[in-house]
Amino acid sequence: MRRRKPAVAGLFYPSSPEDLRKKIESCFLHPLGPGSLPPLKEEKNVIATINPHAGYDYSGPVAAHSFLELSSLKRVDLFVIIGPNHYGYGSGVAAPLSDEWETPLGVVEVDVRLARKLMISSKMVDMDDAAHWREHSLEVQIPFLQYSIDHSFKVLPISMALQDINTALELGDVLAKLLRDRNVALIASTDFTHYEPHEDAKRKDSEAIKAILSLDISELYRVIEKRDISMCGYGPVAAVMVAVKQLGAKNAKLLKYATSGDVTGDLSAVVGYGSIAFYR
Repeated sequence: MRRRKPAVAGLFYPSSPEDLRKKIESCFLHPLGPGSLPPLKEEKNVIATINPHAGYDYSGPVAAHSFLELSSLKRVDLFVIIGPNHYGYGSGVAAPLSDEWETPLGVVEVDVRLARKLMISSKMVDMDDAAHWREHSLEVQIPFLQYSIDHSFKVLPISMALQDINTALELGDVLAKLLRDRNVALIASTDFTHYEPHEDAKRKDSEAIKAILSLDISELYRVIEKRDISMCGYGPVAAVMVAVKQLGAKNAKLLKYATSGDVTGDLSAVVGYGSIAFYR
C-alpha cells in the first residue's frame, strides 16, 4: 500500500489530532463561520462546493460553510477534489498513485480504480504522486471532510497545473461520464484575488463569483482575463462546473465570501476566499 503523508500539517493546520479537531470546530463557530457544527440534519441536494485552501486561521471559517453544507449528505461515498498545482511538480493533470492519504485525523482511502479509469478515458490525465507530495490545495480539504462527514468515504484528489479552458472542459466532461452512477460530491479548491487591497479584491471577485453562480464557464474565463483576477484555481472551478452541469446541477449559491483582511484587520493586501455550493 502506498500512503501519502501530510505535507502541511503543523503549517496550514495543527499536527496534533486534538488540536486539529479544536481548530476545525473553532472555524465552524467563528464569527465568519456558519455558527453551528456538522452534521446538518436536513439533507440537501448539494452536488459540489467551491472551497478556499489557505491556512485554517485565515480561510477556515469560510471553508466551514461548504463543509457544513456537505455534511447533510448521507449517501455520498466519494469526494472528488480538484485543486491547482502551486509548485509545478509532476504531470499537468494528475490523479494520485497512492492508495491512501493520511492526516492527523486518520487515513482516507483513495479510489485508485476510478483514477485508473480516468487516466484511460483521458490522455491528458496521468497517475502521478509527484504532483501531490507538496501540494496543499487538496490536502487541507481532507481533515475538514474527516471531521464533517459521519460515514466512511473515499476520495479522488486531482491536481491541475494545466488550467486552460480546453483542459477544464475535457476533465469535467470525462468526470461527468465516469461519475454518473456514483454517490459522489465534487470539491473545487481555489482562493480568489491575491494580495490586493480589500475593496479591489471584493470588487474583482464579485465578478468571478457572478459568472460561477450563473454556471457560465466561458464568462468565468473572460472575466478572469479582462479583470486580471489572480484566482489560483480557476481551472478546477471550471472543471467542476462542467461536470455538475452534466450531472444535473440546476443552481448555485454563494455561502460566504470574506478576505484575509476580515480576519487580520490588515486591508492593504488581502486574499479573497469564497464558499459556493451547487445544487441539483
